[in-house]
Amino acid sequence: MLQYRSLFGPVAVVLLVGAAILWSPFEPHRPPTGSEAGEPGALDGQVAGPAGAGASDAATWLDADWAVLEAKARWAAAGGLDTVPLGVAIAEIGRTFVGTAYVPQTLEVEGPERLVINFQGLDCVTFVESAFALARFVRAGGAERLGDRLAAQALYEGFLRELRYRDGVIDGYPSRLHYFSDWIADNTRRGLVADVGAELGGVRDPEPVDFMTTHTDAYRQLAEPANIARAREAEARLTAVGRWYVPEERIAEVAGRIQNGDIIAATSTVSGLDVAHTGLALWVDGTLRLLHAPLVGDSVEISEVPLAERILGISGQDGIMVARPIAP
Repeated sequence: MLQYRSLFGPVAVVLLVGAAILWSPFEPHRPPTGSEAGEPGALDGQVAGPAGAGASDAATWLDADWAVLEAKARWAAAGGLDTVPLGVAIAEIGRTFVGTAYVPQTLEVEGPERLVINFQGLDCVTFVESAFALARFVRAGGAERLGDRLAAQALYEGFLRELRYRDGVIDGYPSRLHYFSDWIADNTRRGLVADVGAELGGVRDPEPVDFMTTHTDAYRQLAEPANIARAREAEARLTAVGRWYVPEERIAEVAGRIQNGDIIAATSTVSGLDVAHTGLALWVDGTLRLLHAPLVGDSVEISEVPLAERILGISGQDGIMVARPIAP
């Protein structure tokens, strides 16, 4: 199937590349609402989160985002989601975001790289990260700490930072896991997820990953040579190891082995780009669907058609990578 990627006509290629740039969260969108890299350690009375967590400041969160965290954490704890399998908790929390506005490029803010907190507008990646971090927050007793807003924010920030950045540490723009196959690989290495593509009978994709460094004009941060060099290092590493994915024609065959809350990454046919879209696996009335924040749409939704049918129907996607969340 890999050999057919080169057969797309010029018009299709232009459209796919344009969609890829829009999908990739690399341009400014909203004012910063997160913790900056290099902040001091946790303030007195705060609860430190996982590795790489820094201080939390109530002023760095919008009140509306805090209200979302508080409401969802209380709901999840009341429903016993702190006791169910992690994937189930992620899927159920993900459901509560249905209807939340889709907003592209939500992580691109002015100034230094920082942890962006935004529950009010989600792209396909931040939707996955938000549901995952919230589930871990609830399982860690976060609902019991809501009385101390700064402590609760610090705990959540730690979980989100751990998912979003290499080794869970913010070290400039290149430390963010921009390529989703890198996101899966780094979080697999640290035991947060398991890459189950090979286990599902997937095949290895050896195609080069170099979309960012071959489209530097699309990313303002890549105006800095040092950022380009670090991005190129990440791309070389991803290209060297390849990626395990289930080809689109085999998804229906393995669907029964995919679990609620598994992270689904639709592989891309665009040259140099690994993943075109992400979401969560969700079983609805015996059918595997995709719970996601779609590019073509206004809000988080559950796909109307089964996952396998959806991937087959989109020319820019040719399979899926699957990562399974792992509970501590």
